[in-house]
Formats: sequence, structure tokens, C-alpha cells
Amino acid sequence: MDMKRLTAYAPRIYFDKEEPFYPVRVGVSVLHRGERSASFRRQMDWQNEAIDYAIEFAIYWDYDIQHLYELEHVWVYVGKDGSVLDAEASFHGKYLKALLPDRSNLDGKTVSLYSQPGKHAFSPLPILFQLLPNARSATDRDAGQDGLTLPDWYKARGRYDEETNALVRAYQQANHRFTPSFQFVPCELGARKPLFVPWAELYEEIPERIEAELTVIRRALADSKESLEGR
Repeated sequence: MDMKRLTAYAPRIYFDKEEPFYPVRVGVSVLHRGERSASFRRQMDWQNEAIDYAIEFAIYWDYDIQHLYELEHVWVYVGKDGSVLDAEASFHGKYLKALLPDRSNLDGKTVSLYSQPGKHAFSPLPILFQLLPNARSATDRDAGQDGLTLPDWYKARGRYDEETNALVRAYQQANHRFTPSFQFVPCELGARKPLFVPWAELYEEIPERIEAELTVIRRALADSKESLEGR
């Protein structure tokens, strides 16, 4: 896999100024028409015969404001001439067009997208997030409410239970609640190249990251309890 060539198409993502979480790894795949994504429920299909392949960027955070484990996606469709012909991005389990009709959010090979504060769904228009009924409550009152969320393909699902969910909820409520500003600043994924790995490598790394974060959570909550008891 020519990672340098592929990451030249990485999106530019704008995050809320108050955003507590940034991507920690990006799994990269090349998908051709008819192939299925290994990390998202979709089969690749397109009508434009000029498209050669799609680059899938599976963007991983350790946290969404409401849960531990977060994976969002951007698909960039590359033409036979190397140009960007289309793009899509994930939005709460579905996906949207990532290019505006006038393509004004495309600069060469770079698509610019906005990330929903705390939740990380993508849109080329940031105003969309303010139309969501829970845009503010999700990052404050409802922080941590989902506990640990895992996809169907995750191989260690049976190891986690409601006690794990309760730990995540308590940790998020205590440490990460925030009020979105809806003012956005850019994050150049392409400038942070250690982020990029083949998807198969990220797939193997995710369980280790989850276990590491659960260790952090347990230690932080234990320290907090000891501090309260010592008063």
C-alpha cells in the first residue's frame, strides 16, 4: 500500500473550539466497485465510469462524548486521472455527500469537512449540527450515556458488560462534559502522518486501545473516590 500517495487525499477536518477529542489513528483502505467495506455496513457502488477506486479513511477516536470507542468514515473517489470525482462521509450510522454541489470545499485533493462537536459525525456544512435536537444536550447532560459501544464485527464484544458501561458513563460525566461553541478550527490529518495505518493494522490495535483506556478510567475513578474519602 502506497500510504504517501493515499494520504495525499486525506480530508481536512474542522473541529469545534471546545472539542475534547481528536483522532488517534486512521485506517486506510482502497476499495473498488462491488467491494464491501470491512468497517462500515456498505458495499461500494458508483455509476461514474471515470472513477477508478475509492479511498476509505476509517477515522478512530478513543472517545465520542457519549461513549468509549468511536469510528467514523470518509470515502474519497479517485478518478483514473488521479482527480477527486466525489466524496462521502459518515453521519450517525449513515453517510452524506461530502462535496458541496459547487465543489467549493475541495482544494486540489483535499475535501474540507466539519465534525459534530463531541459526536464527530461529518458534514460539509457546519450549520447542520445546530439543527440536531440533541446537539447541546449530548455533550453535557448526556455525556457518557452509551458506555462502551462496539460494532458487530468487533471480536471481543462478550468481554464487556453493564459494569463497563457504568464506568465509562461516570468518567465522561466527571471529565469531559462541555458546551459547544460552534466555532470551528482546522485539523490537517495529512500533517499528522503517524496517524495513518492500513485498516488491518488498526483493526488489531483497537482492542488494545480500549483496554488501555479502561485502565485509565478505572484509575481515575479510584483516585477520585480516594480523594473524596480523604476529605
